[in-house]
Amino acid sequence: MDLCWDLRWEEHGWERLAPGVGRRRLPGWDATAGLVVGEDSVLLYDTGATLQDGAGLRAGVRSLLGERRVTHVALSHPHFDHVLGTATFPGVEVYGAVGMARLLSGGGPGLYEEAVRLGADADGTARAVEALVVPRHEVSGELVLELGGGRRAVLVNVGPGHTAHDLAVLVPGASAGAGAASAGSGAPAAPPVVFCGDLVEESGEPQAGPDAIPARWPAALDRLLALGGEDAVYVPGHGAVVDAAFVRAQREALARRFGGS
Repeated sequence: MDLCWDLRWEEHGWERLAPGVGRRRLPGWDATAGLVVGEDSVLLYDTGATLQDGAGLRAGVRSLLGERRVTHVALSHPHFDHVLGTATFPGVEVYGAVGMARLLSGGGPGLYEEAVRLGADADGTARAVEALVVPRHEVSGELVLELGGGRRAVLVNVGPGHTAHDLAVLVPGASAGAGAASAGSGAPAAPPVVFCGDLVEESGEPQAGPDAIPARWPAALDRLLALGGEDAVYVPGHGAVVDAAFVRAQREALARRFGGS
């Protein structure tokens, strides 16, 4: 497998986070989409707010990886800015937290209204909701996806918190020679990467809408911190990459704001 692509993330519009792991900040609502590349399979975490977002991500993967395509999609939670691009990845295996498929069946309550209220194009949103893809695989605890070449992604139902259906993805740390990287076995260790969804936000205060469960949000962040540890790279649903100290501070702020242990 040609691994030269792993040095060229930025050239193709991605931010490289670790060997074989990157993300893209999408226009409009600054939502993050994550990418985890193994020798056999490619995982995309979230698909954007529109079919155009999804098409842009698909083109971005093609630009980075050539003929390879996304094989798995994991959806962080059932909000429009993270799920409405999924239909542009036909044939993929789609994962979500348990209960998310039932919630999104029939177009998902309030997806269209919320998107349009926040400025999305009405016609485009209607098309995206009509084409909405619900998760086929639901995660109640942890699920390990083996992506090939030693690359694995651990899907973890860490909620409730931001919603009742929050799914994080851990990419364990490894030597830079493992998985989708080309360096030798003596290369320095790469940190774990945790895709947090909107349980963590950097570009603004965490948003607690009507479907949030704020009293349990701090405990969800405790689970994220236990998952990644002190040295992990934490990737918010919106905003810049952060560290464990940021997540811990946000956890304390949420506990003061909403209560919860």
